[in-house]
Amino acid sequence: MPVMTDEMLMEFLKTEFPEVSHYGYQVESVSDTEITIGMKTSDQHLRPGGTVSGPTMMSLVDVTMYLLLLAQIGPVALAVTTNLNINFLRKPQPGILRGEGRLLKLGKLLAIGDVAIYSEGVEDPVAHATVTYAIPPSKS
Repeated sequence: MPVMTDEMLMEFLKTEFPEVSHYGYQVESVSDTEITIGMKTSDQHLRPGGTVSGPTMMSLVDVTMYLLLLAQIGPVALAVTTNLNINFLRKPQPGILRGEGRLLKLGKLLAIGDVAIYSEGVEDPVAHATVTYAIPPSKS
C-alpha cells in the first residue's frame, strides 16, 4: 500500500514545486509499483510543426517517476533524478498526455523505474524512458 495517496502527492507537488503548476499534472492512479499521471498540453508545450516538445515529455517522465517514488517512501523533497534516458517513438498530438510509470527496483539509496507516455487517441506509446532516482540517506 502506498504511503502517499494521489491527493497527498498533488498537495506535495503544489506546495514544494509551485513552479510546475502550469503544467497541469494530475495523478490518475497510484499503487505499490505503478502510477498514472495525466497532463493537458497547450500551445506553450508545442514545438514548431505543432507537436508536443521533447522537454515537455521529459518533464512528464520526471514528475511521473518522482511521484511514484514518493508514493512509496513518503514526502522526501530531496530525492533527485540521477539518470533519465528517453526514446521518442512517434509524434504526440496536442491534447492529453498520460505517463504510466512502473517501479522496477526500490533500494535504500536508488530507485529505478520506467515510464511510457501515451498521447490521447494513439494506442501505442509516443515515448519510453528509464529513470534512476537517488534517495537521500535517512537521518535516523
